[in-house]
Parts: sequence; structure tokens; C-alpha cells
Amino acid sequence: MTSWLKPKLDEQTWRFVLLNSVNAVQLLGAAIGTFREDEGVTAIVPVDVADELGIGGPDFGRISLMVHSDLEEVGLTAKVATELAEAGIACNMVAAFYHDHAFIPAARAHEALDLLERLEVPPDQG
Repeated sequence: MTSWLKPKLDEQTWRFVLLNSVNAVQLLGAAIGTFREDEGVTAIVPVDVADELGIGGPDFGRISLMVHSDLEEVGLTAKVATELAEAGIACNMVAAFYHDHAFIPAARAHEALDLLERLEVPPDQG
């Protein structure tokens, strides 16, 4: 087996929060990602920033897949999500231009990293 995904666990812990007119400037300045939905804007921010603003919620570790992925690639997200789901680990995937990022419950971050490091190289990648 090999670490073809090159997963890397971020030392920072993250929280998904909702923006509002009071906290938007502070949260946007600290956010590594945002997403607009009909109900509002979600930002992914460091836990300490959320705590400073009194915003609770579950904490997540971020595992970045350092292999360069194509936004039109088929199956990478499914493979990662399936591997983690089979271990009972929740996974929120975020795709960016160069890499995919798995946000998983902080308490299981190291376990998730170990699982992803052991994934086998798919036939078309080996």
C-alpha cells in the first residue's frame, strides 16, 4: 500500500458557522472557505475565532489530500467518503482548485488520517 492521496492533517481545528450582520467582517477575515445557500452564508473558521464570538458547534479536523486533483475527476471524493463512512467517521468534503479537503470530527482526526494513508492506489493511478 502507498499513500497516493498524500493526506495531511492540519494542526488547526475548524468550525462551520453562519454569518450575520454582527459577525460577518470578523468571520470572513478568518475564514478558509465560505458557501452561500438560500438560508445564509456558512464560513469555515478557526475554532478560537468562533469561540471569541461565542459561536459554539462541533469542531472539525481538516485533512487535505495533497495529490493534485482535477475538479472533473470522478471517484476521488467517493473513495475517501466511503472509506471514512465504513469506519463510522463523518466526512464533509470541500473541493478547491488544487486539492480536496475532508473535514472530519476533531476527535477522530488522527484515526481518519491513518485510514486515508492506508488506501490502496487505484488501478489507473499506479
